[in-house]
Order: sequence, then C-alpha cells, then structure tokens
Amino acid sequence: MRENVVLRDPEGEIRAWGSVHDRAEGRMLFVHVVERGLPEEQADACSRLLFTWADEQARAVGTARELEVQQIDTGAFADDDRQHAWLEAAGFTKVRTWFQMSRPVTAEEADLVPDPDLWQRGEVTIRRVRRREEDGLPDSVDLSAIHQVLEQAFRDHFNSWEETFGEFVHRVREDPGHRWDHWWLAELEHEDLDGIGPIPVGALIGTYLETNNGADGSYVSYIGVLDDARGRGVAKALLHTIIADAATRGRDRVGLEVDADSPTGAHGLYEALGWQTKYVTESWHRDVPVR
Repeated sequence: MRENVVLRDPEGEIRAWGSVHDRAEGRMLFVHVVERGLPEEQADACSRLLFTWADEQARAVGTARELEVQQIDTGAFADDDRQHAWLEAAGFTKVRTWFQMSRPVTAEEADLVPDPDLWQRGEVTIRRVRRREEDGLPDSVDLSAIHQVLEQAFRDHFNSWEETFGEFVHRVREDPGHRWDHWWLAELEHEDLDGIGPIPVGALIGTYLETNNGADGSYVSYIGVLDDARGRGVAKALLHTIIADAATRGRDRVGLEVDADSPTGAHGLYEALGWQTKYVTESWHRDVPVR
C-alpha cells in the first residue's frame, strides 16, 4: 500500500510532498519533502500538515493490519537542521545513522571475477538467478532462496521486520532501477550434506542507477550472508561480482548504504574494498497508537 499527497501554491506549483509505504507489518515508511525556498511560516505549516497526514495514514495502515501500534519510519540528512527541528516537534526520535557510500569502477575491474554470471572460489559458488526459458522470468526457487537468506541474515539487525515472500518480491520490483539480472546467489558445497546439493548462504540484490549527466552506476540494495557461512569470503565475493558486472556494463560506480552501528562490521569491509562515505543520513521513528 502506498499513498501520496502534494501541496500546491495558488499557481498550482507543487511546494511539498508526502508519501507513505506499508513496508511490512508494523513498519510504515514516510517521505517528507518541503521546498527550500518557501518562507519559514509557510514551510512550517506544510510540514505540520504532512506529519498530521502521516499519522492518519499510520492509523489506516495499522487498522488494516489489526495492530495496536504502527511505527512511522522516516529519515533526514545528518546536517539538515530544519528537518531535525520538524521531526522533534512532531514527536519523532532519531534512532540510527547510515553511511551512504560509493566506489568508483574502472573498465579493468571487469576481470575482477572470471564471469559475473557464474564463478567459483573454493567451496563457494556465485551465480545470477536462473531464468526460465519460456518467458525469461526468474526461477521462483532462486527468488525464494534469496528471500530466505536475507530474512535470516537480517533477523537480528536493527528494525528488522518479517516480510512475506509476496511482499518482498512486489516491493523490490517497484524500484525504478530493478533488473532481474542484478540478483545473485552464493551457494556453499557442504561436505556433511553430500548428495543434497549446494546450500544458499548469501544473496545480493543490485539495482541500476542513472544520473542526469548520463553516467550510469550500480547499487547494492541488499547483501546478506548467513551466520554459519561468515568468514568464508562470501560477502567479498558477492561485492566483487557486482563491481565486475558494473565494469562489464561500462558503469562508473557502485553505491550502497551501511548501518553505522552494524554488528557485522560491514563498514570496515566496504572501506577495505574501496568504498567511501559520500554523505550521512538518519532514521527517525514515531509510534502511533492505532486506536
């Protein structure tokens, strides 16, 4: 479920925008944008209206989900004092900080892995999701495996909410940069499970980035590795794969977001592989009683 609202001036120009997204049971995402050029009094009024609208949407979503409390999850840039003041006035609390990172890609890095479609390092195999010959759509077994890996990998992470397979696929496909050929699985040959076949232990979902100047890039939307498979280089292999894939496509960068307080130490891995923080964002939450 998504709902949007815009605020227009007397000439019909949009000056503020709000959007809500029923992300998962108990968690509703909220986008809050007010034009920078508005006089302070008008900007404050627009902000108050958007937060009031978001509260009503939270109650509607929470009622449909039969919840007692609905979380609103929104964000701000770390240096946006205006947004911080509005969020605090509306009863939101800052709960997390995120590093928005980017890494340049060179043409030579196409050789970083033997083949982004399928390659192997030791007992770990990295491959794109399989596609059905009849219609080119992805194999449902592979999609289910990716969903299960990500659900388990992020189960104990900050603000993780269980998401059904249908919700997961529907939401990810709505991303404008969604491409089926940007999904990878990492599988592990398990010597104690001979005859069962490789076990999915890691997953990466990438998306396509396009900017106004025409320089295309790739983005790591999700990367997760199961606890039992950590320390085997799975995450590094997946990251090398999307870098090589981006180089093969002639793209100039790979972006990602990382939790500043990640319990896995992911930030250090990304820096070691060439990522640098470009800017910092924050998560702000508010719990709305449904009834």
